[in-house]
Amino acid sequence: MIVVAEDHDDIRYVLKRSLERAGHRVVVAADGASALAAIREHRPDLVVTDVDMPQMTGLDLCRAIRADDDLRHIPIVVASGSLMPGDRQASDAGASATLLKPFAPAQLLDLVAALLPENSTADRT
Repeated sequence: MIVVAEDHDDIRYVLKRSLERAGHRVVVAADGASALAAIREHRPDLVVTDVDMPQMTGLDLCRAIRADDDLRHIPIVVASGSLMPGDRQASDAGASATLLKPFAPAQLLDLVAALLPENSTADRT
C-alpha cells in the first residue's frame, strides 16, 4: 500500500491513478496532517508526498515519519515543483528520493519500484 499526500486535486488524481494502474493499493490525503494520520493507521510500504501543502508541509511530514520508531523505515518520495535540482532540503528532512515536477508517470513508477520492499508485491491488487 502507498499513501499519497498532495493538495492539488488533479495531481493527486494522476498520482493515485498511475499507482493503481501499476497494481498498487493507494490511500490519498489532501494535506500533511491527514497523510500522517493515514500513515499511522495503514502502515504503508511507501509514501509519496508533495512539499507545499496546508497544515503540514511534505518536509515536516518526512521529519515526523523519521522521528517515529514505528514508521521511520518507510521509504518516502518527495514529488515537488518547488525544489530545484540538487536541492538537499528533501534528503535532509529524511526523504528517500526526490521527483521533480513535472514528471511522467513512468518516472514515478520506476522510482516506486526501486524503493518498495521486496515483500510488498503481496500487497498489490
